[in-house]
Amino acid sequence: RLDSIRLLLALAAQEGWMVHHMDVKSAFLNGELIEEVYVVQPPGFEIDGQENKVYRLDKALYGLRQAPRAWNTKLDCTLKKLGFKQSPLEHGLYARGDGSGRLLVGVYVDDLVIVGGDSGMIKGFKEQMKAEFKMSDLGPLSFYLGIEVHQEAGIITLKQAAYASRIVEKAGLTGCNPCATPMEPRLKLSKESAGSLVDATVYRSLVGSLRYLVNTRPDLAYSVGYVSRFMEKPTDEHLAAVKRIIRYVAGTIHLGCRYVKEGEGGLQGYSDSDMAGDIDTRKSTTGVIFFLGKNPVSWQSQKQRVVALSSCESEYIAAATAACQGIWLARLLGDLRNAATEVVDLRVDNQSALALMKNPVFHDRSKHIQTKFHFIREAVENGEITPSYIGTEGQLADILTKPLSRIKFQELREQIGMFPV
Repeated sequence: RLDSIRLLLALAAQEGWMVHHMDVKSAFLNGELIEEVYVVQPPGFEIDGQENKVYRLDKALYGLRQAPRAWNTKLDCTLKKLGFKQSPLEHGLYARGDGSGRLLVGVYVDDLVIVGGDSGMIKGFKEQMKAEFKMSDLGPLSFYLGIEVHQEAGIITLKQAAYASRIVEKAGLTGCNPCATPMEPRLKLSKESAGSLVDATVYRSLVGSLRYLVNTRPDLAYSVGYVSRFMEKPTDEHLAAVKRIIRYVAGTIHLGCRYVKEGEGGLQGYSDSDMAGDIDTRKSTTGVIFFLGKNPVSWQSQKQRVVALSSCESEYIAAATAACQGIWLARLLGDLRNAATEVVDLRVDNQSALALMKNPVFHDRSKHIQTKFHFIREAVENGEITPSYIGTEGQLADILTKPLSRIKFQELREQIGMFPV
């Protein structure tokens, strides 16, 4: 998950660790097959007199369905042989050692992100991997899954400027007048729009491209999530909203996340919700963002699955979603640090929802809420989550639930850790 990658990089910045990058050459060819797999002889390369014979594969080939699984199994066995333990919370993360000798490895298919405070240990691990596979040592991490990474002393920045530029060019908006916000304040769109239909393939392609940009741009999470609701029958009104987002992107190409070293910082989360924001279904939107210290590591903006009957209920549902994500992040962070799981500080701007989390009594107004959302009560009782009240003016997740005015949007954008990088 990219949540895990961001948490790993935020932890590296906080601890002052180095982040390196390695790539496995022809990774899938290293996978050893368990099943019996046969292939016919390629046309034009049959052996004379043995045209009816087939080849039995000992190792995987590219294009074989078993190849990714076989490679993952091979890499997993190799890392465990070198003394690493796989994280039970994120199977793409491995760790070994303690304290200053702690070494973390994040795996994405054939890309290895190596994090540690001891340069000698990192160099030794690289040599171990080169003895096992044909590897490319790419040095300090600078580009990963389309994300540009820049490392300085105590600062790691993430951005997708080149990718964002390609989106602007793809939409035919190169040289356009930029917008100050991704959506007009109080904009409401409907699936039953009276506008004329547009090419659905083009619309889906633009929205899909923007969705990947959200991985380093929490300021786009709400607006991109909102226009994603109209994929089935997009009209010119919906396309105009998408183009406004792209015009905003064009004016903020170099905006990204900055992770800095500011002493010890715990996990801090914000959850917020609008009330019946979707005019078609009357469902609310959940906004959740988590920070490690002051570094944003996880965010989401999504429409709730049920219709809330009150603002208390919609905020309570949003907080339950935040609790699930926060507990997972806290456990993963404890696993990465090889330390005890810390308590997550969750900030909510609704007093009624807070009372409902802490009060085990069911009231008439809450008796209909689905059982799964009461998970947060158990988390509070167990001490995994500490909910606290924060005023609406300090609610950073507000940017993930509704279109805001220019001044309010730009203030919150800076507060959630978005800077030109």
